[in-house]
Amino acid sequence: MAELGLDQGYAALRDGAGALALDRDVVRVAGPDAATYLQGQTSQDVVALKAGSPAWALVLQPQGKLDALVRVFPVSEEEFILITDGGVGGALEARLNRFKLRTRVEVKHLDWGCWAVFGPSAEPPREGSASPAGDAAGAPLAGGPVAVTFEWGGSLHGYELLGPEPVPPAGTPVVSRGSFEAVRVEVGFPRHGSELDERTIPAEAGLVDASVSFTKGCYTGQELVARIDSRGSNVARRLRGLVLSGPAAPGESLLDGEKVAGRLTSVAGSPRLGWVALGYVMRGVNIGAKLTVSGALAEAVVGELPISAHGTMRR
Repeated sequence: MAELGLDQGYAALRDGAGALALDRDVVRVAGPDAATYLQGQTSQDVVALKAGSPAWALVLQPQGKLDALVRVFPVSEEEFILITDGGVGGALEARLNRFKLRTRVEVKHLDWGCWAVFGPSAEPPREGSASPAGDAAGAPLAGGPVAVTFEWGGSLHGYELLGPEPVPPAGTPVVSRGSFEAVRVEVGFPRHGSELDERTIPAEAGLVDASVSFTKGCYTGQELVARIDSRGSNVARRLRGLVLSGPAAPGESLLDGEKVAGRLTSVAGSPRLGWVALGYVMRGVNIGAKLTVSGALAEAVVGELPISAHGTMRR
């Protein structure tokens, strides 16, 4: 299937629907104690979730920093799949197995692939397997891949087809990774290895509203999340959207005069907004401030997420 160019793919994701293969890891958690175990290991109210309705959740270190941002997809009362970025699944499997003492639950990293469909007209297929994660060994059952809905911040939605050998849905144009990266950066969806790692405090990355229940019981890492929330989410740095006057590279520092005021984490070329970026900006740097990108002849205008056309500096 031919891949659309950057501009056409971006338009499909923004105005219609576009498909692309994404690097996702899937971890299956199943057994009589699966729901109660995940209730104590994630920030989401897993027990309240209905089969087939996913929700964002955090798996945290005991100190409250991030192990993984996941979508919890309940297959049944005793079977869940956790969906996260590629490269995270092995560590997530090990982390969940490490805490499951005397619990009737099996945790397994599945060898699955992913085709994602994003855009305002992206609608998941109606048919699917009743138990897509399969038997105790993780083998798939008949019925094909599972379609799991996706939504972030009201700005990016669609679904992901997950299974051993998923294929893009017929009739949906395939878009490039560059097209998706432009949209991902604009809407502010953070990615492990770029915006997220083991040092991330959830409030810094804007993860709390989407993925934390403050009415459920205790879970691992809860204390830091609750303490920061009680103080008005006042953290030392925060993930921001930036509009750049020219190209730059992730990892470059953001300077306020000679003072380091932040760091770029992702950069993309947007057909609509020019060069856009995500980056952590220190507390005290106001929205609308202009910073200099070290190592590049570029300025960066600090903005809220999602990134809007306000203050755009075209390429």
